[in-house]
Amino acid sequence: MAPDTLSLAGKVAIVTGSGRENGIGAAIAVALGRNGASVTVNFVSDSSAPRAAKVAERVEAAGGRATVVQANVETPEGARKLVSETLAAFGSERIDILINNAGNGAGQGKDLVDLTPEEVYKAFAANTFSTIFVSQAAIPHMSDGGRIVNVGTVVSRMALPACSVYGASKAAQEYLTSALAIELGKSKGITVNTVAPGPTKTDAVDWFPDIPVRNVVGKKLFDGILLEERPGEPEEIADAVLLVVSSQARWITGQYVAASGGVTA
Repeated sequence: MAPDTLSLAGKVAIVTGSGRENGIGAAIAVALGRNGASVTVNFVSDSSAPRAAKVAERVEAAGGRATVVQANVETPEGARKLVSETLAAFGSERIDILINNAGNGAGQGKDLVDLTPEEVYKAFAANTFSTIFVSQAAIPHMSDGGRIVNVGTVVSRMALPACSVYGASKAAQEYLTSALAIELGKSKGITVNTVAPGPTKTDAVDWFPDIPVRNVVGKKLFDGILLEERPGEPEEIADAVLLVVSSQARWITGQYVAASGGVTA
C-alpha cells in the first residue's frame, strides 16, 4: 500500500480573497501549491494587483501552478468571471477545490446602533453573498471528491462587543456550510466544511488597537487560547485547510473546524 500523503497533484483550486501576502488566503494558496495544486489567486482592486502577483510567485516557488484573477466576488458576474478564467488558465473542465476566503471586517469596532447601512451591506456582501455567488458559479464544474471550505471565524460562536454584523454575517456563512453539505454530499460527492480561525496575525486585525473595547474583546479571545499565548500564524490556518481538503478527509463534511488554538473549546 502506498503511504498516505496530502498530495493535491492534478487538482485545480480557487482561493477567493487571496491577494494579500500576509493574509490567510495567501497562506492557503501557497499551502495548496506546495502540495501540487494549480491555484487561482483572487483579488479585487487595482492597487492590490502587485501584491496578488507576489502571492502567485510564492505559489509557484512552492511547487504549484498559479494564475491571478481580478474579480469582485460580491457579485454574480465577478464570481462567474473568476471560475471561467480559472478553467481557461489551467486548461481544465473542472474545479476540485473551492476556498471561500473573501471577507471584510466592515462594522467591527462599532456598536450595532452606530452602524451605517453601507457597513451592514458590505459585511454581508463580502462574508455571505460572495460565498453564495462563487459556490453557484463553481459547483457545476465540481464532482465527486470535490472540496469546499468556507473560511469563517470563532466570532460567529462568541458574544463579543463591537462585532455584531461581522459575527452575524459569518454565522450566516457557517449555516451555508451545513446546507451545502446536505445538498452536495449525496448528489455530487462534494464535502463542505468551515475552518474558523481565531486571532491571527494579518492585516485584518488592524482595527483592534483603535477601538475602546480592545481590552474586552482581546482579553476574551486571547484568554481562550489553550496553547501558546500568541495569535495564530496564517500558515497554521492554511495547514488546517490543507488537512480538510485532502483525500484523507473524505468522511468529514458539514463540520465547523476551529483552527484557533482552542478559543472555542
